[in-house]
Amino acid sequence: MCFAKRVRESDLIDKIDKALGRYAYSAREVGLGIGDDAALFRPRAGHELILTCDWFLEGTHFLRDKHPPDSVGWKCLARALSDVAAMGGVPRCFLLSLAIPDSHIGRWLNHFLTGLRRASRRFGCVLAGGDTTARESILINITVVGEVRTGHAIRRSGAQDGDSICVSGRLGEAALGLRVLEASKHAISSRDLRLRKHLYPEPRLALGRWLAEKRLATSMIDISDGFSTDLRHLCPAPHRGALLAPDCFPAVEVPARLRTRIGEPLDLALHGGDDYELLFTVSRRKFPSLPLTYRGLKISPIGYVTTGPHLVWDSNDAKHQILRPGGWDPFR
Repeated sequence: MCFAKRVRESDLIDKIDKALGRYAYSAREVGLGIGDDAALFRPRAGHELILTCDWFLEGTHFLRDKHPPDSVGWKCLARALSDVAAMGGVPRCFLLSLAIPDSHIGRWLNHFLTGLRRASRRFGCVLAGGDTTARESILINITVVGEVRTGHAIRRSGAQDGDSICVSGRLGEAALGLRVLEASKHAISSRDLRLRKHLYPEPRLALGRWLAEKRLATSMIDISDGFSTDLRHLCPAPHRGALLAPDCFPAVEVPARLRTRIGEPLDLALHGGDDYELLFTVSRRKFPSLPLTYRGLKISPIGYVTTGPHLVWDSNDAKHQILRPGGWDPFR
């Protein structure tokens, strides 16, 4: 793990420690953080640990010449935290593994760490350690440690026939932002509202934790690969399917003049991915207790779990359509 002679790994680690590590020293859960062979973590009594990791790769998940480095720092942590939200947990600390060319250990790294520090503090998840190495392309891996009360974790596998299918927020906004960014021939401000959800996603930690505490959700997943792909994980064929109502589907709004270049709203919402909203099921008995908003976040009932293998659009003209998974698949 060596950098070019003009850059020492110890200097890089010290830079990361100054930006993020000192914040971890006050966290009760982290008994030992950066500076030793491994971190020490103190779980709370009556809780189970949640462990998750996530890649964030240049050329696959972000473009060096298009994405602001602070958004790369924010998003690499936020998207990993979304997995904790999907189980109804609370994030506690994370490990950062970073491969970076020595040419980017100046300004680019400074902005990257600024975004990562903002996300760390915003979501209450401190840096506990990690690894660094040199590489021409930038590779980032985030490992998150979270907690959930024993027996309260929400899994993907609990959906039953007749459960209501619900989703938070509006889908397709992140895909819209990516299309706008890719189509632009000039630099676009990261403050452009169309880019907000793509560059700075918000993991739905509060909603996930509330659903777990109230025992409302029978199953849950975060929408990272696209609704059409992630719904299949909650309703696995051949024993589970879904009947969906398109009129209730919370799709992004795209001006008609941009649709030829950017895409149709429903297509972005169904297959675009990267929204990090929560997709979950609720039993018939508990559905009346589910609000239509939670802390200002819209919750949309969009259909029902069925027996049988298909995900079906229940269109008004009685021509039911089968929804095929069309979201992200790295091996496709």
